[in-house]
Amino acid sequence: MEQFTPKQIVKELDRYIIGQDAAKKAVAIALRNRYRRSQLPQALRDEITPKNIIMQGPTGVGKTEIARRLAKIVNAPFVKVEATKFTEVGYVGRDVESMVRDLVEVSVRMVRDERSHAVEATARPAVLAQLTKVVAPHRKSAYPDLGEKELFDAVAKEIASGSLDDLKVEISLPEKTKSQQLPGGMEINIMDMMGGLLPKRNKVKKVTVAQAYRALMELECEKLIDPDALNAEAIRRAENEGIIFIDEMDKIAAKGNTSGPDVSREGVQRDILPIVEGCTVNTKYGPIKTDYILFIAAGAFHIAAVSDLIPELQGRFPIGVKLDSLTAKDFVRILTEPDNAILMQYTELLKVDNVSLKFTDAAIAKLAAVAEAENENSENIGARRLHTIMETLLDDISFNAGNVDQMVEVIVDEEYVLSHLDKTIRTLNLHKYIL
Repeated sequence: MEQFTPKQIVKELDRYIIGQDAAKKAVAIALRNRYRRSQLPQALRDEITPKNIIMQGPTGVGKTEIARRLAKIVNAPFVKVEATKFTEVGYVGRDVESMVRDLVEVSVRMVRDERSHAVEATARPAVLAQLTKVVAPHRKSAYPDLGEKELFDAVAKEIASGSLDDLKVEISLPEKTKSQQLPGGMEINIMDMMGGLLPKRNKVKKVTVAQAYRALMELECEKLIDPDALNAEAIRRAENEGIIFIDEMDKIAAKGNTSGPDVSREGVQRDILPIVEGCTVNTKYGPIKTDYILFIAAGAFHIAAVSDLIPELQGRFPIGVKLDSLTAKDFVRILTEPDNAILMQYTELLKVDNVSLKFTDAAIAKLAAVAEAENENSENIGARRLHTIMETLLDDISFNAGNVDQMVEVIVDEEYVLSHLDKTIRTLNLHKYIL
């Protein structure tokens, strides 16, 4: 994290998200403050908690993407939840503590992947030895003159080179036991609880050599990793680096009503409050403190306002950021500029079927103008509107592609856009005259 200054974080976010500079700036500062906190003496570090952020803006303008990309930049545990999925304590449904348990699960997976990668070189000889014993009988006919040791050496080289990846073999692997869901979202695994009292059951599976290699590598790496140290590191990382993104926050804001379903909505807010404020949540990997987790809440807030949340919860999100609706100029940039630009995605997809798409500037400008008009005249769904328009525009090309052996160039100009989006444009023109 130390190599990223707030300006560098914003620059990284600019590679994927157009506009929304205020939101990018807010999350970049929050992220850098985590690094600054980590450099302070322990006594002072305990006193400094993250300043949580609440984002307001219509759907499709980049709220979720900003938080998701932020977590990727620093390789931090990240989980996205919808506030509408939770129910008040006492009602049937997911309790709010499950978001913290989900974060720990993500953190455990991250740490396990890192540590498995670190011990792969150590585990590789044992994996190759096991797999060679399984594969050697299938390759005996290919090396009839070799002794057992020479045959094993030859097969081991073939496995290592990847030339036998598609060969099907039968291998005995431990059967994975399913966890049982308890009320409140907690999970238990009976086999784990029994420890080593019950023998693990194996199941013979028919898989490719590549699949068998991965399965055996996973088992060998597991033997070399200390589970207690793994869990402790995962808990530490979730506590100090975790990011929880709570979407649809506006849907649990009760607009001054105290009866009907709004009672339950306010109950969910009250349940979220101690999590955001800082408490200890028990997970199957150990207790985790939520005091230093960064919470980013988001919602459209069309009907309800941030001020309709209970005051205590408002106070736990001191940084409020408004995201702007997207304009035609933004749509042009979204289509062409990001590393994952929409036009680039469709161009690469159709290139697989030997169709080379070329878009003229006039066509791109027209697509952007249609997207802006559609959002103004119907529901404003932000950048997601571009996917709807692109699918309609390229419907015929996508359907007919795949029947040619040589690369065919297709130029999409303004005339092509007008003819293929004719129905959409006529509907938009009609809206001008409807009062």
